[in-house]
Parts: sequence; structure tokens; C-alpha cells
Amino acid sequence: MNKIRLFVDHSLREAQSVPLNKDQAHYIFSVMRKRVGDSILVFDGINGEWIASIEEISKKKGVLFCIKQTNPQMLPPDLWLYFSPLKKVRTDFIVEKATELGVGKIIPVRTEYTNSVRISTDRLRAHAREAAEQCGGTVSYTHHRAHETRGNLVCRLLLEKK
Repeated sequence: MNKIRLFVDHSLREAQSVPLNKDQAHYIFSVMRKRVGDSILVFDGINGEWIASIEEISKKKGVLFCIKQTNPQMLPPDLWLYFSPLKKVRTDFIVEKATELGVGKIIPVRTEYTNSVRISTDRLRAHAREAAEQCGGTVSYTHHRAHETRGNLVCRLLLEKK
């Protein structure tokens, strides 16, 4: 069995139904070719990792049913990564590797020499989630609004583990 892990924005517990959004349904049913009755692993960043069976399938949505917890929620270490954003692909790589290593907070810092004008927090959050799905971690990332100090030097707390 392929180990398919999926982050869901829904609270998980035993005998809980979990709705899938359009993108998740497409990934599970069209890309991974899973069918009703198949099992996958899901996590929500709060209640750990659960094995869930597929209950319903449609083109734009689906429903999973939580069976049992496979791993408890792990708290991240108190390790923070401050980095100056590089060009798009390199910044994505830094966020991905920091997530895989279990960094507690990922904080881009804008300096006078930063090449990136914009930091897409949605894109960084998506990379962090994908890395957590692939590496087996149970921690999810949430977005905080950027705060900048005088002179546009610091952009704080863009990504932080829940």
C-alpha cells in the first residue's frame, strides 16, 4: 500500500467524518486513483495522524471516515529559523527543508539586500504543508500577517507552527 498522507482543515477524532475540498478530492481520486473503501493517512496539526477510509467520492468532493489514531500530535521544538528570502525557488526550498527538519517557526526577514520584493505567504504555507505530508510530520503551519518595522527592514512571523 502506498503511504498517502493528507493535511485536512478539519478536527479529527474516532468515527469522525471529514469532508474533502475540490483540490484534495482531485488529488486522492484522480491522481492517486483511490476508491471507496481504500485507506489513507490524514492529519490536522492538532490531533495527530489518523487512518481514514474513503466513504464517498465525487468529482468535486469526497468524505473520509476516521478509524483510529496512528500517531499522536508532536509538539515542535523551540527552534526558530530567521532567513532573508531569496529568489522564489530557493525560498521554497528553505521552507521545505526547514519543515522537514522540524523547525518550530519559520520567519523571513526582509533586509536591505533582499532580492525578493514580495513574499507569497500562501505559497510558502502550501510548501510547508506538502513537506509535512511527505516527511511524516504531524505539525501544520499557519499564516500570520506580516509586520514591518521602520525602514522596511523586518518582516516578522509569517509562518508559525500551530
